[in-house]
Amino acid sequence: MSNDQPTSGQPPEDDPFLKKPQEPQGPEPHGPHGPQGPPSGSPYDSAPPPPPPPYDSGPYGGGGPYGGVDPLAGMPPLGEPGKRILARLIDFLIISIPLYLISLPWGGAVEMRDNTSNNSNFSDVFSQTYSAHQLLWSLIGLVVYVGYDTYFTHKDGRTIGKRLLKLRVAMLNDGRVPDTSASFLRAVVLWLPALLCCPCLWWLINIVFMFTDKPYRQGLHDKAAKTVVVQTD
Repeated sequence: MSNDQPTSGQPPEDDPFLKKPQEPQGPEPHGPHGPQGPPSGSPYDSAPPPPPPPYDSGPYGGGGPYGGVDPLAGMPPLGEPGKRILARLIDFLIISIPLYLISLPWGGAVEMRDNTSNNSNFSDVFSQTYSAHQLLWSLIGLVVYVGYDTYFTHKDGRTIGKRLLKLRVAMLNDGRVPDTSASFLRAVVLWLPALLCCPCLWWLINIVFMFTDKPYRQGLHDKAAKTVVVQTD
């Protein structure tokens, strides 16, 4: 073989999917890259390459062999929105029922006041229906909900509800379990508006995003933490 021309039919260096490295039988001859062989990371290295990340290539998603045509290539099937909503409801009940029972000796976590006066403006209605007592329990609930989501998401990507529905939270770029900072950010973005500001509107927005977002069905909390919810076996 000439040192000036590569072998005919040799795959390009940036195409690892066509790589078929051969084990050398002896000292490697000097090639076009000099006595030290090809540069580190080249597809022609004699050492086997590390395994690709979970979302780099694979049978899921129906992408092409180069992983760039379909953004879902290599990714497990996305979690269905209906299952995600049900899993979230299970998690909500797991936390809210014990929290409410604990709050009963102090008057309950929800305290509603009379807001039927015709002369009440919006700020008056808010102050009447969202008392200091309820605000306190909302803050307690926020700490519990965020702590619950952060712990289980960082542990293995699955809260109790997601485990029952066979779902998992994963980092979008490589499929790994979210680290503590991503898990915490995801939980805060999800629960802070829901518990302290606009619960109905916030849940509606996230549900709409789960059904309509392309291509990853991310809620706003997923977009903030760069996560995605996928199905598991």
